[in-house]
Amino acid sequence: MEKQNDVVVRLAKHVIDTVADGSNLVFSPTSINVLLSIIAAGSCAATKEQILSFLMSPSTEHLNTVLTEIVSVALADGSERNDLSLSTANGAWIDKSLPLKLSFKELLENPYKATCSQVDFFNKPADVIDEVNTWCEDHTSGLIKQILPKDSIEDIRQSTLILANAVYFKGAWSEKFDARFTKDNDFHLLDGTSVKVPFMTSHKDQYLRRYDGFQVVRLPYVEDQRQFSMYIYLPDATDGLPTLLEKIGSEPGFLDNHIPDYQIELDAFRIPKFKFTFDFKASDVLEDMGLTCPFESTGGGLTEMVDSPIVGAKLYVSNILHKACIEVDEEGTEAAAVSVGVIRLMCLRKNPDFVADHPFLFTVREDKSGVILFMGQVLDPSKH
Repeated sequence: MEKQNDVVVRLAKHVIDTVADGSNLVFSPTSINVLLSIIAAGSCAATKEQILSFLMSPSTEHLNTVLTEIVSVALADGSERNDLSLSTANGAWIDKSLPLKLSFKELLENPYKATCSQVDFFNKPADVIDEVNTWCEDHTSGLIKQILPKDSIEDIRQSTLILANAVYFKGAWSEKFDARFTKDNDFHLLDGTSVKVPFMTSHKDQYLRRYDGFQVVRLPYVEDQRQFSMYIYLPDATDGLPTLLEKIGSEPGFLDNHIPDYQIELDAFRIPKFKFTFDFKASDVLEDMGLTCPFESTGGGLTEMVDSPIVGAKLYVSNILHKACIEVDEEGTEAAAVSVGVIRLMCLRKNPDFVADHPFLFTVREDKSGVILFMGQVLDPSKH
């Protein structure tokens, strides 16, 4: 997973630099990667090669192996427990005037396990918007109710195919925080000011390691066959997050090489509660990073999707929209994300402290496989 996680870091850094605009951020690299994998599977050689190169994957077979691992992690039998849940879903909406290629339809249904629907984009765009948004709400446990704006009727009317991926995670901490000890404290912002926010605290030993200029803490969730954890990367300097991000982006394998593996006693341990939503046009970010072929309006090379050579040669991805949300409290974490691709026809010695009272980076990771489900930064936990 190391190369895939390097892709995650590159993508996160680009999102932070170009669209986060000094705000809290959360997104699901898993969701975006799955959607790109589906697009690659329906593309001609040139477009497929560019997507594979972007994802640092040597072949579609390798990509499918990675995907299978992600799906197996997500769909592993969680015994219907209410303190740990991970689900992922894929959906496809194809215009009723066009049949999907049999090979692409089979791929959507297995291994992607996508639900496929025929719709009328041109005459009933509002119905399509409602159907996709309802699907998103259903597959994110109601956390994301809208990915396609209600006013995008004209854009949808000109569409031919919509592909979507949804990821939902809910995990209880293996050691919950006692809400009685949650108290307001100062969180120091990048501009030198501070805000009062509720901090959770614990007096138990924690998985923590100190490195040059930063610390990493691992907060495990309850286990089944899988082991999920949240990692918080806290710079020593109050305004040190940009420098830490540069370091993370310049060292291959950084996330996998900085894993606290044993517990130590801390003098102080405080983490802010936070809850926020973030959305962005992922296609703009991907194009800016050099992934251009699927988005070329003269024809994005999506020739393996529909059973019409003339139409297939003219298909391109007009938009990839991404929306994610996360809530972290004393009980655990709940997070969800949706990615939608809209396809058109062209036309020290003392015990250390860990007090996350200034901007930090976080990930939610499955530790056995290394799959990073969610990633983000907290710049101001008082903002939702």
